[in-house]
Amino acid sequence: MQPTSNEATYALGTKRVKRLGYGAMQLAGPGVFGPPRNRDAALTVLREAVASGVNHIDTSDFYGPHITNQLIREALSPYPDDLVLVTKIGARRGEDASWIRADKADELTRAVEDNLRNLGLDVLDVVNLRIMFGVHGPEEGSIAEPLSALRALQQRGLVRHIGLSNVTAAQVQEGRGICDIVCVQNQYNLAHRDDDALIDALAQDGIAYVPYFPLGGFSPLQSATLTVVAQRVNATPMQVAIAWLLQRSPNILVIPGTSSVAHLRENLTAGDLVLPEDEVRALDNIINEAE
Repeated sequence: MQPTSNEATYALGTKRVKRLGYGAMQLAGPGVFGPPRNRDAALTVLREAVASGVNHIDTSDFYGPHITNQLIREALSPYPDDLVLVTKIGARRGEDASWIRADKADELTRAVEDNLRNLGLDVLDVVNLRIMFGVHGPEEGSIAEPLSALRALQQRGLVRHIGLSNVTAAQVQEGRGICDIVCVQNQYNLAHRDDDALIDALAQDGIAYVPYFPLGGFSPLQSATLTVVAQRVNATPMQVAIAWLLQRSPNILVIPGTSSVAHLRENLTAGDLVLPEDEVRALDNIINEAE
């Protein structure tokens, strides 16, 4: 991997964003459901993120539901001209906090309208279609019907750009035959690297890749390696995981989330961390350690 810097930007639709952004999921209550424990603290984190230069915020109206987007509007509206708000649709929340597939045309229309209302916008910058075919991750199947419905909303002028989330490489290819895809959002981190080939292919075509769960799926052995590397470079494991992602490929946009200003500042500092080549090799080998 070639070292990169958080000062570098990457295209996300018609705008360029800093490669280290902010994910708003943790601003909702436990289980991403209900109000935050401390509303004022949530508003402060959002304002601190933008004041620190973040211009890419990832959200969804099914976080809460509705609550996270309402917090974003209260904290940040009127929005800075360079701020890109990326939301996702394709699911809804049950009264028991369950996650329910919701990708019929009328459901997607309602989701877009809810996002517009709660964010206080006339048009959404980027909307990711979250594919819910599989319970525990991407699962093959045609995405033509829901993506065509989202494309129709784009043609109505409600959505500027379209992305995909929780998808396979085949679904990305299918989707690109239906409309322009500006980003793909999947699980990817040091220990979960199924998308290595997809990331490289998207980079060749200038399409952003947005990984979530930067520390998800680690075994104790793998976590130990990350901890050792972090100690050697005088950083936290989370900072190292973020820095590794930024160095992995120039099209990767990282969106760590937190409800704490202290953790936000810690995460943003990772943008200045350049990992030496020998430490990168040690981290790359994490995926082999549990075998």
